[in-house]
Amino acid sequence: MESPFSLTGVVTIKLSHPDGTTSTTVIPNLVVTIGKNWVASRMANASSAVMSHMAIGSGTTAASVADSTLQTELTRLALNVAGGTPSGAAVTYSATFGAGVGTGTVSEAGILNNASGGTLLARSVFTGIVKAAGDSMDISWTITAA
Repeated sequence: MESPFSLTGVVTIKLSHPDGTTSTTVIPNLVVTIGKNWVASRMANASSAVMSHMAIGSGTTAASVADSTLQTELTRLALNVAGGTPSGAAVTYSATFGAGVGTGTVSEAGILNNASGGTLLARSVFTGIVKAAGDSMDISWTITAA
């Protein structure tokens, strides 16, 4: 008997402006091959570092299972909760890019397990979102095993 297994996800980006207005964008993500390999290695042992950072960038090349980095990283921050927040068969990762952090047109995001370099779990590319210097961007990223 075969039981298919996949990792899927969704990224929710909330952009908040200084005047109190907000906009929310919801997009699918791609769990990349090295991210899937990382998941498998964690099932065998816990020697691989947990996912600890989220990066945003300005790259526009479509996400590919072969990706190992963002195309053009703007900045990377520690996750609000290192390792994410598990719930059933899902883990949610979140980060807040405050005013003055990662400004510009943001069109890609990724989850990684190091402050620099590291293993990329997932990458998402989307229509550019302009993050002005006074704006704050909250990203919530849920990966579900199905």
